[in-house]
Amino acid sequence: MAAQGLNRGLLLAAALVAGGPVAAGQADVLQVELHPTGDGRYDIDVTVRHNDTGWDHFANRWEVLAPDGHVLATRVLYHPHVNEQPFTRSLAGVAIPGEYTWVRVRAHDLVHGYGGREVTLSVPRP
Repeated sequence: MAAQGLNRGLLLAAALVAGGPVAAGQADVLQVELHPTGDGRYDIDVTVRHNDTGWDHFANRWEVLAPDGHVLATRVLYHPHVNEQPFTRSLAGVAIPGEYTWVRVRAHDLVHGYGGREVTLSVPRP
């Protein structure tokens, strides 16, 4: 009887690891491109990878952060990208003050929050 209970517990643990939200992992930023548009503004293209599993676990935003950690811009991702991985989304007209020589981009998912791969890059000045 004890062995049977142990087997059920192992099966439940295996099911949670294999098919639960944990299986999707954290959202990773793979690539960032900054395109100066003038007047200290940039169009930004960000490529994210996350094993979205559906509406309960998907990458739901990415953010551009200043060196001091201040959020300069947020791109909200409104739906899962289950069959589109990795995916690239853009944000236009992001103001990056001239005193910032670099920025950091991070992604967020509904289950893990932040914590995946981030990209830090220099800000090109025209």
